[in-house]
Amino acid sequence: MKFIIHTDGGARGNPGPAAVGVVIESVESGKDHKTRVVSEFGKKIGETTNNTAEYTAVIEALKYLIALDEPSRPGESDEVMFYLDSTLVVHQINGLYKVKEPHLRELLTSVRILESSLPAVIRYAAVPREQNRRADYFVNHALDS
Repeated sequence: MKFIIHTDGGARGNPGPAAVGVVIESVESGKDHKTRVVSEFGKKIGETTNNTAEYTAVIEALKYLIALDEPSRPGESDEVMFYLDSTLVVHQINGLYKVKEPHLRELLTSVRILESSLPAVIRYAAVPREQNRRADYFVNHALDS
């Protein structure tokens, strides 16, 4: 099975009130490749920066996957594909950019620890903002409520 995860984080003010948005879908292998929404949510995370919110969105998605019941949780033969509209965060997670800020290094460490709890292959890619609209919707909905 493949999991497609769109995450987004945003802060109004940078730093300012912040939230995350997460959309998790599963794609069944086989000839039909049926896609189903596993979960989608937004959550306020307090006052912080955009980059912290982007990392926090990834962390919240990983925590959600880990909390799934055993048969639904990604396993060794599964792939988890994250899509973010933050090129900086994707490049940092993929090891292409150094993480200079200590608080972001701590968040990256949290990502790595959570990844180690899932035996699946986990990948990260940057996408244009237009391709991340649903996750962005949940960020704004959380901030507006």
